[in-house]
Amino acid sequence: MADTSSPVVAGFEVRSRPVPESADPVHSNPLLNRLYLARGIRSVDELNTDLKRLENYQALKGLEQAVALLDKARREQWKVIIVGDYDTDGATSTALAMLGLGAMGLNIDFVLPNRFEFGYGLSVAIVEHVAQQSPDLIITVDNGIASIDGVARAKSLGIKVLVTDHHLPAQQLPNADAIVNPNQPGCGFASKAACGCTVLYYLLISFRALLREQGVSPLPNLGAWLDLVALATIADVVPLDKNNRLLVYQGLQRIRAGKARAGILALFEVAGRDWKQARSLDMGFVVGPRLNAAGRLDDMTLGVQLLLTDDPAKARSLAAQLNDFNVERRQIEASMLQELEHLDLESVNGRGQASAVVTGENWHEGVIGIVASRLKDRLHRPVVALSSVDDQLMKGSARSVPGVHLRDCLDWVATKDKTVLEKFGGHAMAAGLTLAATKLAIFTELFDQAVLELSEPEALLPHLMTDGSLEDSEVNLENALAIEQAGPWGQHFPEPSFYGAWQVLDGRWLQGKHLKLTLKKHKEEISAIAFNCTHLSTNEIPAAVHGIYQLSCNRFRDNISVQLIFNRIDASALVV
Repeated sequence: MADTSSPVVAGFEVRSRPVPESADPVHSNPLLNRLYLARGIRSVDELNTDLKRLENYQALKGLEQAVALLDKARREQWKVIIVGDYDTDGATSTALAMLGLGAMGLNIDFVLPNRFEFGYGLSVAIVEHVAQQSPDLIITVDNGIASIDGVARAKSLGIKVLVTDHHLPAQQLPNADAIVNPNQPGCGFASKAACGCTVLYYLLISFRALLREQGVSPLPNLGAWLDLVALATIADVVPLDKNNRLLVYQGLQRIRAGKARAGILALFEVAGRDWKQARSLDMGFVVGPRLNAAGRLDDMTLGVQLLLTDDPAKARSLAAQLNDFNVERRQIEASMLQELEHLDLESVNGRGQASAVVTGENWHEGVIGIVASRLKDRLHRPVVALSSVDDQLMKGSARSVPGVHLRDCLDWVATKDKTVLEKFGGHAMAAGLTLAATKLAIFTELFDQAVLELSEPEALLPHLMTDGSLEDSEVNLENALAIEQAGPWGQHFPEPSFYGAWQVLDGRWLQGKHLKLTLKKHKEEISAIAFNCTHLSTNEIPAAVHGIYQLSCNRFRDNISVQLIFNRIDASALVV
């Protein structure tokens, strides 16, 4: 069962999630029971995925004012413009608003700010751009809670503003006509981890309830768009609390049944993945990145068009364009990471420290967030990657490790020195920021102090959490299928991973960095693949390995078998 020792893999201490011994069972499968208990599940009821178990929309602060605005817009046929964000959460939220509000009678269109021209959120510049269309109402999705100046400019132009967002607010809120955000002060909605698309989904639920009371017909089936909510929730890496797990489960069920948006199915197909076996992992590492690529390199309008179309042929064409963007994004990312290939804690800004702030010449603004994420994984430190906008300003993306809340750290910096950050926003694990180039050194020092001050105990110690070791008898297809079909897994409800050691019977290198292996422990042989093994010598195959793996199902033609997928692996001198 759980390991009592602390092995080390690729420089990371391997720890096991504790499992309470006295807890009542929550699942009939012994392995799943152990996994669920380790993730804080204490009753069978918490695993109920019936939509009737959704958190009550009436607990969301601001819904009454928001729905009143929408109803007036419908009755008087106001011109309504959605202003979204250029990531997957923003694109799905925009598409959901277009589909849902359009189906409920609003005269609606959308604008997505190009990150290279307008930057993030409801800025003054984007308001003035949208104002050329003479809208009566602007609705923000997945942004707006920090848009003090943008909202003020819209109001000065006689445009009403409805903010829907999920990001953490500052002390001052924008002077909008209505704000729906579970994280605003005084909101009693239990799921504070809702993504932007979920907030918009709840607004649609409330608006439809009002129209039903008024006898309006027909009204849309909101369940038809849960695939969008599931994609946004996983891709935005928000914690999978009970409510989010329920939404993701229902969305994945729609995708597996082929009832998803044509664009989502097309993204599966262009990536060579089977949507009939859709998992959270696919949303985070297959569909999401391809949709995100449009906003990173070009214009996310293309991604919204993909999500809006009902034409499979058009969806395939748009998905192919997004796939090409994703290939280009990977090439840019590889080039940027090559500059940082030898980066370690001692070389970051001249000393080992609690965080890493990195910059590069001509770094692509749309890809720096991925670079920050890759470095965060390597260094086990919060990382800020910065790119020069011009001679005076730098834009950055930050990524964190569990136990270090990024938004709080940036707020700490802003409190210590109000001249350092031009603007910032985000949540615990990811954030964006802009600062003056002349403030780089002071920001680096203050951010490091913030991380030291606010990090939880041991958060900065390089470690990896697993579900311990599996007995030989537990490494079987039944358990692999059970894990695949359970969950859904994601942030704060991680996909199960295990530690183990094996003798290597056979192996070969793939693309010079991945290892395809046949392993043996005692009498059992099993296939495995380990990705990105650049720390190992590619001139040889190790005689034994140990590492952290996922118990997976390998499907080839009509056959299905168990396969171990290693995300951390080392050559081993262990006797296995």
